[in-house]
Amino acid sequence: MSAAPDLVILNGSLITFDADLPRASALAVRDGLILAVSDTATIRDLAGPCTRVIDAQGGSVLPGFIDSHVHLFGGSVELDYLDLGGLKGFDSVTAAVRARSAADPDAPLIFAVQGDYSMFGARHRTTRHDLDRVLPDRPFAMFASDHHTVWANTRALELAGLLQGGMTEVGSEIVMGADGLAEGELREPGAYARLLAMTPYGGRELGGLVTGKDPVPPASAAERTRDRDVIRRGLKHCASHGITGLHNMDGNFYTMELLAELEAEGDLICRTEVPFHFKSVDTLDRFVEAEEMRRRWTSDRLWCNRVKMFMDGVVESHTALMLRPYPGSDHSGDAVFEAEPFNAACIEADRRGFQIATHAIGDLAVRRTLDGYQAARDVNGRHDARHRIEHIETLHADDLPRFAELGVVASYQPGHAPFGHIYPAGAIDPNLYDYQKPLAYAWQTLREAGNRVIFSTDWPVIKVDVMSTLRAATAPLKLAAPWIDQRQSLMDALASYTTDNAWVEFNETRKGRLSPGMMADIVVMRDDLEGMDPDRFEDTGAAITLSGGRVVFER
Repeated sequence: MSAAPDLVILNGSLITFDADLPRASALAVRDGLILAVSDTATIRDLAGPCTRVIDAQGGSVLPGFIDSHVHLFGGSVELDYLDLGGLKGFDSVTAAVRARSAADPDAPLIFAVQGDYSMFGARHRTTRHDLDRVLPDRPFAMFASDHHTVWANTRALELAGLLQGGMTEVGSEIVMGADGLAEGELREPGAYARLLAMTPYGGRELGGLVTGKDPVPPASAAERTRDRDVIRRGLKHCASHGITGLHNMDGNFYTMELLAELEAEGDLICRTEVPFHFKSVDTLDRFVEAEEMRRRWTSDRLWCNRVKMFMDGVVESHTALMLRPYPGSDHSGDAVFEAEPFNAACIEADRRGFQIATHAIGDLAVRRTLDGYQAARDVNGRHDARHRIEHIETLHADDLPRFAELGVVASYQPGHAPFGHIYPAGAIDPNLYDYQKPLAYAWQTLREAGNRVIFSTDWPVIKVDVMSTLRAATAPLKLAAPWIDQRQSLMDALASYTTDNAWVEFNETRKGRLSPGMMADIVVMRDDLEGMDPDRFEDTGAAITLSGGRVVFER
């Protein structure tokens, strides 16, 4: 070790996830890689006159967090939108919306995010008439917190050409009223895409999710600059939470091009995987485009090796696909994919060597996703695929052992759960039967069954705040039976946010551990997490974030 390190971190409580040296107090970085991990005295002696010295002051030092389920472009954009999170009742919502309307008099549409399904009453279903009451004289719409529903007032529906209804793709719905007009509830992207086109970013921020294709018409030079700048801000926001890696969950060539431009400028400070978004309306020949996306972007900071699909919607709007009708209903949810075409897509994606990530929330959706992965194995043979299922909010007991049998990764967002401190604890109860609750949001149950479990936020569904997610995982609310305590150990939860997320992207030999030769993607926390009450995790956070040995956030 003749050359001095570029940077050293001393006096830390290192959690390395390296079996040969699980604990240490210091490390050294040179040329973007970890040079050495040892005790503080040894590492201090390596430092030269130009070495930057970081004193961790006893705080936890970890591999940089990898958020394995985000919508980067959408999350970045929504940092500027009106946030209605936590607001209840007409008075508070109206005050917030009208204040934004007054501050933005020229906007064609006032658009808000984080609307709650029970915003105007626990048993009240929001309609255009409710939003007319909130803002009668201008187009107004709001995203549900889960981003699977948009509610719009009459003027917004008129502006988007949706008041009379219209055609949607499978799995989406413009809810119609008895008067023959749209009620104002637009379920799933195929229903609300035309309304998103009127937002400040023209819907481009979710284009990879809504269509899977590039913007039509193409973004202008000014729009492209604006889009790139807002993503740059979003990346800085992620880095401020100690995040050094992202698995995007929607993708198109346009998003990839923006990220590549940021990489060329040195501003892609979170390594980002972008998927090819394959929709139920697509034909299998679209996988040629997936191959092209994978071929064009292969750097350590930007790559594509995954196909994303949707099997269903969400529980709250009764679009999650269930084995039996929802309580008090004759409706079992909506299948985005039918079984046969989904199986064919899985076979083709797997044959071409793509990892598959599928949104599946209802118990029937999870079963059909497992069936698709089984079909791929039956046709293509057993190999190290690391296919994933996203969310798994309900699960039938018969399907629990199939995860281990097929080697399927369980991708969870602990903050989504009713015991995750973010959403009202009892809000989901009316939508599930008691027999479903023991295996709802059952990450510890799946872990105990020998499955790989990874954690994320689904930003902007919830904030991209690592510590909120860790609190949800390690100190969940205690709900009455038949709910089961899914509490995680701190080490398991941290592994699911770091080393396991590196593994699931096939990068376990290059990142996710603090050991010599690994990428110097590192977070220094303000406190020693192991010495804290997990219920206080939201009181702390990142002090310094390093990406490839470069300080990209410093508090």
